[in-house]
Amino acid sequence: MKMKAPAIADKVCPLEIAVNAISGKWKVPIVWRINQGEKRPSEMLRGIATVDRRVLNQQLSEMVSDGILTKKSFNELPPRVEYSLTPLGESLVDVLWKLNNWGEKLLEAKE
Repeated sequence: MKMKAPAIADKVCPLEIAVNAISGKWKVPIVWRINQGEKRPSEMLRGIATVDRRVLNQQLSEMVSDGILTKKSFNELPPRVEYSLTPLGESLVDVLWKLNNWGEKLLEAKE
């Protein structure tokens, strides 16, 4: 039996909002890298295979807009930007750990 996402007429489903906030090929790896201490886009480009700089910047911007990340710009030459997790972003890391554990169970079930 398939479960339907909880929804109330004319109201936004929180699960849909959550999934949309982290959908995008690179958002979860970006959050993970920032959690591990990488703050600058150039560090993320080296650490995330095949991500395009334009796509990385777009997804970083979307996560800032969603309140998952904060962006700090330094008035230096050359310009420098760093990202960090907001409290909301830190709570996402807890969710990702749980999802990782579920993924391990899924792998075991498929063996």
